[in-house]
Formats: sequence, structure tokens, C-alpha cells
Amino acid sequence: MKQNGTGSEMRAMRQLVLGGILSGILGLSLMPATPTSPALAQAAATGPVYVATYVEVAAASAKDGAKLLTAYRDASRKEDGNLRAEVAQEIGRANRFVVVETWKDQAAFDAHGKAASTSTMRDKLKAIQNAPYDQRVHNSLNVGPADSGTGKGSVIVVSHVDVIPPKKDDAIAALNPLADGNRKAAGNQRYEVQQQSSRPNHFTVVEAWKDRKAYDAGRAADTQRQFRDKLATMAGALYDERLYSPVN
Repeated sequence: MKQNGTGSEMRAMRQLVLGGILSGILGLSLMPATPTSPALAQAAATGPVYVATYVEVAAASAKDGAKLLTAYRDASRKEDGNLRAEVAQEIGRANRFVVVETWKDQAAFDAHGKAASTSTMRDKLKAIQNAPYDQRVHNSLNVGPADSGTGKGSVIVVSHVDVIPPKKDDAIAALNPLADGNRKAAGNQRYEVQQQSSRPNHFTVVEAWKDRKAYDAGRAADTQRQFRDKLATMAGALYDERLYSPVN
């Protein structure tokens, strides 16, 4: 069969193709990971540690899950360096929970991880869980003043915001006014924006509202709708918002 081009031309063509492939591979391998800023590293070392842990147990084990997590919460509150430990149960899905904690600093959080109550909770959870617990560790981004607590009818909202790495700073610029605006809203008890320590383009928003009516009004406000419009242009995953009731 006759080939087009001379042997030297064919060899040159193959070299060009292989060179392009190798350049692409090397370029991908040399791409830096999402950077952690010096300010974020400093916050991780010295500032409070914010933790959101998602727990899902078997549907038949919802009561056992609540009992196990409240025992863990009560023990955590007695530990040195604990600033907050709360458990909330997802509205409409009673077998799903979130544990929200704040620790004075990384040293206190590390000590908590070695506590007997922490090991006991994790061991007992394995027997009833639908999936391993999902713990997200954060630094503060815009947390505001400490709240005064939540009441029986309060609605707890925990949202995971994931943007593509190049849009991290744009997300921060959009989240700050969102937090400031919502804290001024009628019925808001807490509004915190936390930045994930290991993935700074991921954020957790923790809210508390006096009741469902206050929450609904907040979601209809211009501040919230403007944020969602901006998020649509930089989201790396679906906006994950979950509503909970506090477990007392």
C-alpha cells in the first residue's frame, strides 16, 4: 500500500504528536493544588475550629442515632476547649443528622479526637449507620457574634457551597454580604460562613432561624436571591441546603 509523504516526514509527524501528548501530561502533573493562603494557614493554627459532621443511620435506627449523638454532644460540652456542641435532625428525614461543633483551637480539637467519648460514638455508630460519618473541618470566614441559642421551634440550616477553585475569591466576595445581610433579617438567630480547611473552595453555611416563617422570609429576600444568581456562574457542585430541627 502506498503511503502519503516520505519516511522522514512521517517520523517528524509522529514526533510532533508524541511531543504534544507528553507536554499535556506534564502540564497536568505540574498543575498546583488549590492553594491555602497564609492567612488561612494562620487561622488554622491559632483560631477556633468549626466542625460540621453529617450522620446518616438506618431508617429503623433514627431514635438510637439521636440517643447516641446527644450522649456524644453532652460529653463534648464538658471537654476543655469546647465552645459549642449541638445536634440537629433533618426535617423530613429523621435518620439524618448534623453535629455542629466549635473548638477553641486546633489543640483542643485534636485532644477531642482522642477522647473516649469520641471513640465510643464512632464505634457504636458503625452498627447502625447507612454510611460512614462525614466530618468537615473549617476555619471562620464570616461567623459574626456568638448566638444566644435556639428554641424548640427553631429551624437549623446547614448548606454546603462548592465552587470551582479559580472562583474561590469570588465566592468569598459573594458570601460576605450574604452573611451580613441575613444577620439583620427578622427572626435570624445565627448566620455563619465557614471555610473548609483542606479545601478552601468549599464552604459551610450554618444558620438558625426563629421558626419556619422566618426562614421562608429570609429565602425570599433580595440578598439570598442575588447570592444564588452569582453562585450559578461559579458552582462546582449542586447547592446542598438541608433543614434541621434541634435535638435537645
